[in-house]
Amino acid sequence: MRRSKYERPAHLLSGSERPRLTTSAMIASIAGADQPTRAAPFGHALARLADKDERIVGLSADLAKYTDLHIFRAAHPDRFYQMGMAEQLLMMSAAGMAREGLQPWVTTYAVFASRRAYDFICLAIAEELLDVKIVCALPGLTTGYGPSHQATEDIAMFRGMPNLTIIDPCDALEIEQAVPAMAAHRGPVYMRLLRGNVPLVLDEYGYRFELGKAKLMRDGKDTLIISSGLMTMRALEAAKALQKDGVDAAVLHVPTIKPLDEATIIAECRKQNRLVVVAENHTVIGGLGEAVAATLMRSDVRPAAFRQIGLPDQFLEAGALPTLHDMYGISTAKVVSAIKGWLDT
Repeated sequence: MRRSKYERPAHLLSGSERPRLTTSAMIASIAGADQPTRAAPFGHALARLADKDERIVGLSADLAKYTDLHIFRAAHPDRFYQMGMAEQLLMMSAAGMAREGLQPWVTTYAVFASRRAYDFICLAIAEELLDVKIVCALPGLTTGYGPSHQATEDIAMFRGMPNLTIIDPCDALEIEQAVPAMAAHRGPVYMRLLRGNVPLVLDEYGYRFELGKAKLMRDGKDTLIISSGLMTMRALEAAKALQKDGVDAAVLHVPTIKPLDEATIIAECRKQNRLVVVAENHTVIGGLGEAVAATLMRSDVRPAAFRQIGLPDQFLEAGALPTLHDMYGISTAKVVSAIKGWLDT
């Protein structure tokens, strides 16, 4: 029997057939209604660090307010550079400053750094191993403004770039801890930024960020969720919900995507014959999921099953984040549902 148009996935429907999104793209917070948050953790952490390190300068492509660099600008106006809407110039200027002994912190949206300025980052910064920190807002599905602003493929693009360290922090605490770690690391770093009022999650686990290290947040015998960025928050929420249904879920947080902590990932996947699920706020193409899968394959590690939770390989809709996260399977409820379904098969 032929399926009706209403039974087809939304991304396969024509424009006239797709259901209307009734919520606003202006709803852009990833924090729950009663969840504790901290305002602009990146901006405050960088301003504090710059009090002690005169090498630090801040550069923005007309987006200081939207990358929380305005906090740094207010504290150190003589070390802030507004480069205008010119991301390629932004990266080249940062490269020049780094050559003169400064430590530039460059902020823009992730789509603009990855899509518009890739070659300039590659040849002017990464190839020369310059000490430039690139911190980019709106990673993955953290904005409702559609494909022009949703950097769903940035990790896939940057993973292939030699010399570039990649960080995907989970919450406000990790951002605050990652900033000094990035400053101490000599060489180019790309960090996905959660901006504005950022959820506070990892403090209750006694977490401490270490560059290049994955951390087991909780253990469990039934399934292992390997996650990064905001999906670690969702994974921890999902693990608590699954526990109520008798499912024991472990969560391994992987904030450094490159270099990947392969030793910890392999050790955790070998511990028990569990379902392994990789959850990421990124397309399932070329991100953490495929990096973990390749690591396991090369080491001949074979979990009971391997599954991915991530964004589909398509251009995403515009709309409010709660609606979109549910639609594309990265909400807590959808994570719980997916894991239950895989464990039941």
